[in-house]
Amino acid sequence: MVSRTLSAIALLASALPTAWAQTFTLCNPLNQTGCPNMPALGANLSFNFNETWNDKVWTKPSAGSINRIDEGSVFTIKMSGDSPSLHSKFYLFFGRLEVVMKAASGRGIISTAILQSEDLDEIDWEFMGSNSTHGFTNYYGKGNTTAGDRGFEPKMDSSPLDGYHNYTIDWTKERTQWILDDKVIRTLKFEEALGGKNYPQTPMNVRIGMWAAGDKSKNQEGVVQWAGGETDFKQAPFSMVVKSVYAKDYTDAKEYSWEDMDASGSFDKVKIIGYRSQVFQEASKPHGMDRIAALSTTTKIAIAASVGGVVLIAVALITFCCIKQRRAGRREFATFQAQENQEKAEFMMHKQNWESRASRYVRV
Repeated sequence: MVSRTLSAIALLASALPTAWAQTFTLCNPLNQTGCPNMPALGANLSFNFNETWNDKVWTKPSAGSINRIDEGSVFTIKMSGDSPSLHSKFYLFFGRLEVVMKAASGRGIISTAILQSEDLDEIDWEFMGSNSTHGFTNYYGKGNTTAGDRGFEPKMDSSPLDGYHNYTIDWTKERTQWILDDKVIRTLKFEEALGGKNYPQTPMNVRIGMWAAGDKSKNQEGVVQWAGGETDFKQAPFSMVVKSVYAKDYTDAKEYSWEDMDASGSFDKVKIIGYRSQVFQEASKPHGMDRIAALSTTTKIAIAASVGGVVLIAVALITFCCIKQRRAGRREFATFQAQENQEKAEFMMHKQNWESRASRYVRV
């Protein structure tokens, strides 16, 4: 009975337009001309989300709060219309994405970790806030949602809503794998996706976030049903937490260009330009205390020596000032003592003179 219910949900989900899965494009090269080049990652990088994420590498395109805590970054929906997400400014042209996250609880709330291209190729992990045992693995080619590409995966050993899991997408031109905590749970081969026509195969960026698919004021009834029912915003806030992200670009490039692209949307029409992008250089810069940790041993020793030298100079200056002050104090005290002695001597002299005069007066 459970398997039939899951199959029915998966079938309904396969008919949903991809726009309802919180995906969009600003310039589809299959329909428009002059779409800008895409900055490549051109390497591999790890991002710790308990640190401030670099706004030169990530962009926040929609409403909803994202806050940093010790565990990671918390994405929060507080009201209707909130849909917090982060999109990478870099693109992968085949690659690997690992997201360590805890999905949000809440009826109608969907948590996502997605790779998506500007021509609407897409590979997803999705989680329902009312389902504590399963998750979706999805793919689309050029926004085509008619091929039954959503997969409802087997029951997880522990809830995606209560604990952290590593959700991985490993994507090559031959096949795509969805990996849960180092275990491959689904493999899609190129030819299995309508002979390759529906296979995701153009440069994609990383999109992590959540949305209220159960929001009746924003979505159609079919979407609300798919999401597990209507969202009760009186139960808000709803939060997902992202601990870390690892991204690896399987192409060492500076940029990817649509210049040679045609209506096929084929990977061999993507133009590769240069080597290592500015985004990679920015993303690989250490931030905060990581700047010190990233320095070479020689540089660290030099900095320590410089700091030590400054401290020694400061101590020497303080000592010199103290000695100088003490000497000045001694001189002042000696002057005071001499003046006091002189006043005593003058007093004694006056006393003797007075006594002498007084004795002469008495004899007279």
